[in-house]
Amino acid sequence: MSSHDSLLSSAPGGQATPPDPASPARSASPPAPVLTARQAADLRADLEESGWDIDAVTGLIGSVAEAALRREIRLPALRAARAALEVGRSADTGPGPVAVLTALFMLGEPVRVGELDRALPRTGALGAARIGLVALEGREGAEGRGDCPGRAALARALVDLRPHEARDDTGEARWWVASDVGELVSGRALAPDHVLGIGGAGLTLAGLAPRRPVGDALDLGCGCGIQTLYLARHAERITATDISERALAFTAFNAALAGIVPERLELLAGSFLEPLGRRRYDLIVSNPPFVLTPPAVREAGLPLMEYRDAGGPVLPRLVPGLAGRLADGGTLVMLGNWEHGAGADWRASVGEWFPDDVDAWVIERDAQDPVEYATMWLRDGGLAPERERDAFEAALGAWIGDFEARGVEAIGFGYLLAHRPEAADAAGPHRRPWRVLEEVSTSPSGALGAHVAASIAVRGRLALLDDDDVAALRPIVAADVTEERYLVPGRADPSVILLRQGGGLGRSVQAGTALAALIGVADGELSIAQIAGAVAALLDADAEALTGELVAQCRDLAAWGMLELPSAP
Repeated sequence: MSSHDSLLSSAPGGQATPPDPASPARSASPPAPVLTARQAADLRADLEESGWDIDAVTGLIGSVAEAALRREIRLPALRAARAALEVGRSADTGPGPVAVLTALFMLGEPVRVGELDRALPRTGALGAARIGLVALEGREGAEGRGDCPGRAALARALVDLRPHEARDDTGEARWWVASDVGELVSGRALAPDHVLGIGGAGLTLAGLAPRRPVGDALDLGCGCGIQTLYLARHAERITATDISERALAFTAFNAALAGIVPERLELLAGSFLEPLGRRRYDLIVSNPPFVLTPPAVREAGLPLMEYRDAGGPVLPRLVPGLAGRLADGGTLVMLGNWEHGAGADWRASVGEWFPDDVDAWVIERDAQDPVEYATMWLRDGGLAPERERDAFEAALGAWIGDFEARGVEAIGFGYLLAHRPEAADAAGPHRRPWRVLEEVSTSPSGALGAHVAASIAVRGRLALLDDDDVAALRPIVAADVTEERYLVPGRADPSVILLRQGGGLGRSVQAGTALAALIGVADGELSIAQIAGAVAALLDADAEALTGELVAQCRDLAAWGMLELPSAP
């Protein structure tokens, strides 16, 4: 993905702008936009010719305002957009399309109908109103979505629409993605059926999914459809599901705007596994609603939000259900969270979610204490102590009280991946489903999809080999691995040796003397067994035991991408 895609993340929360006291706390949303094939083609052509992309937005508002938007502060960007509009209005040609579209759809600033006509010449303001993108307001205050706008009418955005760019192993793509107007612009708490735009979690999932060509792909809980757009770049057929009809409508709109032909996309309404039947998929991606809000918090006034709230523990059922719908060779990529019970290892409970016939890889990226976790989701749901202290504290007390009663000490966040081996591989004499549940807190740069695919492939290959087979392989250290040695002054031998990975998850591995020696000579000439024998002689160690130790370490290093294990010639 693009390194600056975060500018295009329409944040779900919005603690920066208080609600309008004169407006209902949670107002009804306008209907989702709808496109015919002709409207989609015209609008796509207008947007492509407008020059409205990520770089253009950054150039318009500047880096300071861009950084402020990431912190959910709209004013600097709004001031820059308003200034650009006024400069354009003082010229004969009027404001440019980048200023008009950014102000209107990203920042909620009404623009003149004539300005929108020029920015979208094929679609026009009237066409945008008929699609459901804008409302037209006349000089006298008359409003309509398709009537004559009048001489001095304004266009007001009904949706959030913004450019998004993808850059990964599949190539480059540019889309314009619509979602509901966020709280930052509306000044109102989100409606329970609010459809989120492209947020940090969506970008994480998009970067995590392998992008090899597949036949059938599933986007479970599609929301605005951003994962569907990514899948359409390398999947022949895509199924997108959601419990929310509104979310499915936005996915249909965004898919049509991206030029995805209807024959390739199936939209199914239903909760979790209900609409799937027994069909199997080559790739499944999901950022499911996994927030578990106790009933007492509901009673304290926090509504159930369709995009995030499951209403009960769903991952223990959803993970095995989706893993069971993987075709041979298929991969499941999910985001989720899990509880850390007092005196218990989270790996034990999460590991039980996966069926015995699939490989499983779970990476915990972060863990929050109960207060931090509850506060985050209360704010996301529109409750903040700065605005509604009593309501906030009542809900917070109910939430952390539930954690205390159940002995929950922390909540982990991360990735859940499953892989179903090919039937021929699964029948191998040494093949057993592998399980890796780990905590990795590094900050990798770039998309991880290629790394995920490579790691799964390496572990799958090594699962077919016994230790003697692996010992015969000739390791080669990866090009992005560097070594750091820390010495105590006056001593010749290092006290700590670290192996650092430049790509992948950016791991840092502490190496003992034997492993450091192997890494130092791993150029594909000697086998692991040969290196172990030489090192054992130097250290006066047991060669068989040292070989077993290095084989286990090399299995992990190879799966992490820090070591290559080509077959023996």
